[in-house]
Amino acid sequence: MAKRHKPMAGSRAYTPRKRAKQQKPRLRSWPTSEKQTVCGFAGYKAGMTYVLALDNRQGRATTGLEVFIPATVIDAPPLNVFGFRAYRKGYEGVEAVTDVLHEKAPADLKKRLLSLPKKSNPQEKIKQVTDSIKDITDVRLLVSTQPSLTSIGQKKPDVMEIGLSGSVEEKLKYATEQLGKQLSVKNVFADNTFVDVTAVTKGKGFQGIIKRYGIGKQPRKSTQKIRHIGSGGSITPSKKLWMIPQPGQHGYHTRTEYNKAVLKVGADGKEVTPEGGFLNYGPVNGDYIILKGSIPGPAKRVIRLTVPRRQKEDANYTLSHIDLASKQGVA
Repeated sequence: MAKRHKPMAGSRAYTPRKRAKQQKPRLRSWPTSEKQTVCGFAGYKAGMTYVLALDNRQGRATTGLEVFIPATVIDAPPLNVFGFRAYRKGYEGVEAVTDVLHEKAPADLKKRLLSLPKKSNPQEKIKQVTDSIKDITDVRLLVSTQPSLTSIGQKKPDVMEIGLSGSVEEKLKYATEQLGKQLSVKNVFADNTFVDVTAVTKGKGFQGIIKRYGIGKQPRKSTQKIRHIGSGGSITPSKKLWMIPQPGQHGYHTRTEYNKAVLKVGADGKEVTPEGGFLNYGPVNGDYIILKGSIPGPAKRVIRLTVPRRQKEDANYTLSHIDLASKQGVA
């Protein structure tokens, strides 16, 4: 009889597999780009559909053919640039120097930030940063999302930083020009480019090793138990090693997927909203992004996009059809 073999499922590349601290994913570093100044954007996951596109990539088996592509739609309303933050090199890494806030903050920003100053003088703060430009190592935008323009029903905006590319002088000049304005996704990403997607995955709660790692069940007569590992490790050393499957938190982890192709960046959400709206989300009203394939997280979850860190492929598709059929009752 042939030997049955099943590789163990479930990645142990991330330890410990703890829950994310918040639904808004944290970016520990920002990539740089020579083609653009703003290095990221944020939106809300609406759902999935499929598109038909002409594959214009060279040297592929499907070159010149119309291909079927599963796609994810992200609702991406403009971001409010309410300030920027200057950084300098400190003893334990970069540390914040000062925050330059616009005089008129967005109305819904007070729901998220309770400690906003009543009065702010951005021109004075900008002069201070300009005078100490030699000590400044980085400048990042402070932005807030506009969930009121989406269908998620959220009232509090998500506040985050967005990295910039270029020299410190160029970053400061761009941040000063964008202060108090709105940042559109069209100004950051374009069709047939790549992005890195960072999001918090779906939460599954506390699970056992069968669901968490996909290992096989034990035979019925083994130890009167079925859903457990056969051996917990060797006698020496007398401790549980990290590679031994253990029950614990499954899902709700911050994960980044590299090189997701941008199939289309549009301004009219009716072009991608299926009949009856997306499941658990509703219609897309304004700006949107269509990404090739799936991305982490359920519907309504905040998604952070950045310029690619390790781009190796090329993207060249011409969309010919976007499926708008109803997703109701579709598993």
